[in-house]
Amino acid sequence: MVAGPRNDGSSQSIPGSPTSPDKRTVSIVDNRIGSKELFAAAREITISHGEDVYRLRLTSQNKLILTK
Repeated sequence: MVAGPRNDGSSQSIPGSPTSPDKRTVSIVDNRIGSKELFAAAREITISHGEDVYRLRLTSQNKLILTK
């Protein structure tokens, strides 16, 4: 995915680009990350925590599910 600039100065992933890097940035304000930034390109992300990998999914009812 390629990170492209948005009007607010943050970056957004653009799916389908052939030269897509695997990294993008998200803003942390007051120890909070907006879910819109996390799920900008997909309805599921992976989180590495120590040796474990977790999946955080956004459901069709706009709820979050974290699974190992």
